[in-house]
Amino acid sequence: MLTIFVVSDATGKTAERVVRSALVQFEGAETTIVRRGGIRSPDQIAEVVTEAAARPSLILHTLVADDLRRCILGLSRQHGVDSMDLMGPILDRLATNLHRTPREMPGLFKQRGEARLREVEAVEFAFRHDDGQRVEDLARAEVVLVGASRTMKTPTMLYLAYRGWFAANIPLLPDIPIPEPLRVFPSARVFCLLQTPNRLLELRHARASYLELPEEGYATLASVRRDLSYTQHLARELGWHTVDATGKSVEEVAQEIVTLLPPLPVANLRPATSKAAGRAGVRRSRRSP
Repeated sequence: MLTIFVVSDATGKTAERVVRSALVQFEGAETTIVRRGGIRSPDQIAEVVTEAAARPSLILHTLVADDLRRCILGLSRQHGVDSMDLMGPILDRLATNLHRTPREMPGLFKQRGEARLREVEAVEFAFRHDDGQRVEDLARAEVVLVGASRTMKTPTMLYLAYRGWFAANIPLLPDIPIPEPLRVFPSARVFCLLQTPNRLLELRHARASYLELPEEGYATLASVRRDLSYTQHLARELGWHTVDATGKSVEEVAQEIVTLLPPLPVANLRPATSKAAGRAGVRRSRRSP
């Protein structure tokens, strides 16, 4: 029986699928596939080659580092083990045609896939937690934006979400008590967005006109000042960050927020779920803005 060692500096799952696809063409062949992932040193390569030399074997490897590919080639020849490089020829051909040098970083494909799935989850989370929705689930958020109406909460939240942050936003209204989940949420992760009174008044006038809303109590200088005073009072009372968004782009506001955010506990760095993976074709390490 032939033992096929699939050797990779990442998981080796992709290479194993390739091997199994090829074996389908050899009906009735007696083979055993042994996957060895995380191979990133000459000592680890030596162990695999020594193990392979003890039986009829074939080594198929997808090592991206050039020095490791040379190492496994040399040791295989010394021990009389047949080995084949599945990654090297592809990297060489791409390097020639792209006129670039490969990064030789193992696991990049998996990391990029996980980052993409995390973005999908983050965007879905943001849409479910926009404008104060599902506050009972607020503990799952990594950053919460609060503020008066028209202070750029929603566009900033979505910008953060598309970069992998689990973000929510909650409007603050003087006549409505803040929800208890927000009151107990870590204050270092809550950001109160502000605008100058005149700029906020302009934004509210535009919205009231577009939606044909009455301006009284919403788009007047008195109501704007009242709402801003209330949000600033809450920020001081509960220890929230304040970010003045006046005259700034969404990107600038988001960058300021990310700069002030404390590091996430390791337990909060949630991997992409299988549910999101199933939707990856429908929509799109977290990236800083």
